[in-house]
Amino acid sequence: MPIRLILRRLLQAVPLLLGVVVLNFALIQSVPGTFLDVMTAEQQVTDPALIERLRVTYGLDQPPAMQLLKYIGSVARLDFGYSYRHNLPVLDVILAHLPATLVLMLASIAIAVLVGMAAGIVSAVKVNTWWDSAVSAFAVLCFAAPSFWLGIMLIILFSVKLGWFPVGGMVTIGLDGGIWRQALDVLHHLTLPAVALGLFYSAAYARVMRASMLEVSRMDYVRTAYAKGLTRAAVVLRHILRNAVLPIVTLLGLQLGAVMGGSIVVEAVFSWPGIGGVLFDSVMSRNYPVVLGILVLSSLVVIVANIIVDLLYTRLDPRIKAA
Repeated sequence: MPIRLILRRLLQAVPLLLGVVVLNFALIQSVPGTFLDVMTAEQQVTDPALIERLRVTYGLDQPPAMQLLKYIGSVARLDFGYSYRHNLPVLDVILAHLPATLVLMLASIAIAVLVGMAAGIVSAVKVNTWWDSAVSAFAVLCFAAPSFWLGIMLIILFSVKLGWFPVGGMVTIGLDGGIWRQALDVLHHLTLPAVALGLFYSAAYARVMRASMLEVSRMDYVRTAYAKGLTRAAVVLRHILRNAVLPIVTLLGLQLGAVMGGSIVVEAVFSWPGIGGVLFDSVMSRNYPVVLGILVLSSLVVIVANIIVDLLYTRLDPRIKAA
């Protein structure tokens, strides 16, 4: 039952999130320096009494174990702390930038799946032809090229040379118009970063789709379908493709976390106002509550996405029982 599957996955997510909090807290504690050191270096705070008062206010005077226990209790209440850099609660800072990252992430996944599946289908149908060789070369090129380098090349070609797309940002400053015009403007800005990130991951989908289609095409029911007189297109679409897509769904669930991490790099290239810039600034300024909050909420997003993938998997193949 889907409800039982969802409940089971949510229960499994609790120790996973706890492990994420503990591990990242331990890694951050091993890094020398605190935000007070940064504030002192930037001449924001110079009074020793005020520094000590801030240390007590933010709990930095307590042992790390006590800080961890208090932070776990705060996370359970959806309180991720306070960002001194933004002068806002951490949850408000993250929620202000997370939608932009999710938009980029979903758009890049859609491009990766569509391009990868299309290339894999062509490669499998035209196996051992120049089409197959072209798709293999395309997959190797996309996988070998880092997403940030590909993004820079796209900016040079389509933004600087041709002027078809904006260099960066998410919206045009001062744009007036209705919601549809604003949506088209966001889509216009989204195209290049989504393509740069999506093409990198499309290589894996293309190779997996090709191998899966070739494996399914040797099954007995495929030969039976041909024996019944069905056309090749009907056999590919009705019998081969539906069963060959299952490994793609599995790969999708595994790559969600990687896509979210890759989106942070692409955000820096295209000045996309997502959590990537906030995370980088928070690391450099020792704003560790924001760093921990981003890591925890990112893990939560990946967990929810994997639950959706599990439900989709059981829907595509009724033989699989929710386990």
